[in-house]
Amino acid sequence: MRITVLTGGTSSERDVAIASAVQVVAALRSRNHDVRVVDTAKGYVPPMEEASLLHASVGVTPPSLESLAALERGLLVSGLGNLPVVRDADVVFLALHGGWGEDGTIQSILDVIGVPYTGSGPLGSALALDKDISKRLFRQAGVPTPDWLMAPQPAHVVGQRLGWPVVVKPSHEGSTVGLSVVHGAEELLAAVETASEYDAEVLIEAFVPGRELTVGVLADQALTVGEIVPQHDIFDYECKYTPGMSEETFPADVPPSIVESCQQLAVTAHRALKLGGYSRVDFRLTAQGQPLCLEVNTLPGLTATSLLPQSALASGIDFAELCDRICAVGVPRGA
Repeated sequence: MRITVLTGGTSSERDVAIASAVQVVAALRSRNHDVRVVDTAKGYVPPMEEASLLHASVGVTPPSLESLAALERGLLVSGLGNLPVVRDADVVFLALHGGWGEDGTIQSILDVIGVPYTGSGPLGSALALDKDISKRLFRQAGVPTPDWLMAPQPAHVVGQRLGWPVVVKPSHEGSTVGLSVVHGAEELLAAVETASEYDAEVLIEAFVPGRELTVGVLADQALTVGEIVPQHDIFDYECKYTPGMSEETFPADVPPSIVESCQQLAVTAHRALKLGGYSRVDFRLTAQGQPLCLEVNTLPGLTATSLLPQSALASGIDFAELCDRICAVGVPRGA
């Protein structure tokens, strides 16, 4: 197949997207596909320039807002649909995370020009990226999720409704960018201000102590449940993308009833958000053994340390085959 990989972009997860593209491009070429690369911030990347873009490392912190603001945004509105490598592709592989790559914007452009692409459609992408709306849909579908409020909220209301600590995070970001764990009222305002640097809407969520579980969904089927034990209090940006900063076990050492529950809830959450193709669903397991859904990632990471490939591998699907299957469920459009 002729496959064009879209990566880069201008979101805070730009470096993660590029690291995903490194793995995806190599895997697809190993399966004898004709693969081209486009940076959605800059345009088509000729083969002789790929090495300068496709570096595999992700830093311990996301790119600065200043460096992201300096990138050109014009391609999305004026040129993406006119690129021959996009228009002529059998399928476009979205190695993008956050921002316009995951909020449905690029999916809408590709729908307009009639090019198949991987992952979910515009509606599902937008629903999943909005943490407030997605949590409302989880509740409606019977998927348990931690209690939450939307900022601004007086500290005494947060304490009464959610208790301490709480998690404060941008409502439309991923990779824990802009996220803080707030242990008391005196820390709340600063945490909201930090999250507000990345998003106009900020979510305040009850902190749930417990084990961190994750499960991939591929073609509407749940993959193997895994467990993450980060070196920090939360599975933050550094722990996600720095080898050795977290211990990840697939399959998770949990009772079969917990595995079955997580897999059923993952598929239910995936469907509730009207997703297609694939996703990754993250849970906290309470001390009472109840999985609480934290969020669903419509374009989960495909880096060397990412969780979806580990979930797939434990299900008997190696990385190259996973990328092939992701492309297969993107042709024709099914979401």
